[in-house]
Amino acid sequence: MREDADAPVAEDAAPEVRDTDGSLADGFRTAIREALAARDVDRLKALTADLHEADMGDLIEELDGDERRRLIELLGTAFDFTALTELDETVRLGILRGLSPLTIARGMRDLASDDAVYILEDLDEEEMAAVLEHLPAPERVALQRSLDYPEESAGRRMQTEFIAVPPFWTVGRTIDYMRETRDLPETFYEVFVVDPAYRLVGSISLDRLLRTRRPILVTQVKTEQLKVVKATDDQEDVARMFERYNLVSAPVVDDAGRLVGVMTIDDVVDVIQEEADEDLRALAGVGSDEELSDSVAYTARSRLPWLLINLGTAFISASIIGLFEATIEKMVALAVLMPIVASMGGNAGTQTMTVAVRALATKELSSHNARRIVSREVLVGLFNGLALACLLGLIAGLWFANIQLGAVISTALVMNMMVAGLVGSLVPLGISWMKLDPAVASGVFVTTMTDTVGFLAFLGLATWWFGA
Repeated sequence: MREDADAPVAEDAAPEVRDTDGSLADGFRTAIREALAARDVDRLKALTADLHEADMGDLIEELDGDERRRLIELLGTAFDFTALTELDETVRLGILRGLSPLTIARGMRDLASDDAVYILEDLDEEEMAAVLEHLPAPERVALQRSLDYPEESAGRRMQTEFIAVPPFWTVGRTIDYMRETRDLPETFYEVFVVDPAYRLVGSISLDRLLRTRRPILVTQVKTEQLKVVKATDDQEDVARMFERYNLVSAPVVDDAGRLVGVMTIDDVVDVIQEEADEDLRALAGVGSDEELSDSVAYTARSRLPWLLINLGTAFISASIIGLFEATIEKMVALAVLMPIVASMGGNAGTQTMTVAVRALATKELSSHNARRIVSREVLVGLFNGLALACLLGLIAGLWFANIQLGAVISTALVMNMMVAGLVGSLVPLGISWMKLDPAVASGVFVTTMTDTVGFLAFLGLATWWFGA
């Protein structure tokens, strides 16, 4: 007998976690909410037993505040605190502040040190101290040492769990140690060789270790030319080093050269994403810490300052237009066409600025090649301006039956496109040379200058040409 395709799915059957488009499946979401409403612990544990922390993070963010607390409460020790590292800061803080310090401490005992630091660093000092008090002394000291390093430094990102062996050990003894020791790091790619003072001597990749005969000393197969990270190094510089040298992991040392941790590629991927998000927000005048989960009031407050600055700079453009009020009154077509010149210059300036900011962030743009890059962008503006000017001049001339007007707006467009290439590259360079973040302030200045030059060029040429 054929089974009815529309028959209900058995209650204990686990629905698919994600749809084909990668979002959480409606069936899974519904099943979780039903289990939470019924406080069905067994069903909830069955649904989340094999859930990856990234999937759990997405699930938590889609639940409301009460459902989040109930989920963690019902799962108890089965809840993997690693999922908190996948959440927006606002959501994570809301959850942590709803839990007791003892509960947080218990949940973090099985976490890698870098994940534990990532969770703790968002808390204020009193909350952080309350959690640390409930941790065993060795774990507490290790976490506190990482938290003492500056924010966005390698010391905050590193894992303090690693494998270090003395120089007199053989390959065989090292392999036996790794087989017999139960509390090794969950993931590692190399073994470090250290002297009695724990200063880094070298490292051995796992593939080389396993290919070497057992009696050979580790000092005979170690790599001495390491790419070493200092704990105080900026995380963005570390990410750039990983990218440049195709690293999977790198040792982290303190100022005395002692091995204190290791940076791994999974941490670096997170850093790259965070830095890219931060620069993208900064270019748009959005706070670097703004999240989708933030409240309307907080989001409005964080965006308002740059909008106020934009309002102020808009008056500069308006004042330029005001200088040519008589010309515009005599030739209304100018009022229709002048936004085209300004907007085209603004778009071209934004393109150049984006390229320049990215090049500065990746250290591809410096004083050594600045002149060549600026010249290139000006020439790009010239060529694009000429191409667009032919089309714009023809359209404007036919539209208003005035070929001279088409020539004026074409000339103004070419001038503004060249200025856009110039200021779009020079403004980020200038801000960077002043030791400021070019992503934060460049947009306002570039847009203001292209608008101002666009209006001034078009209206000034029109006044001169037509004698208005």
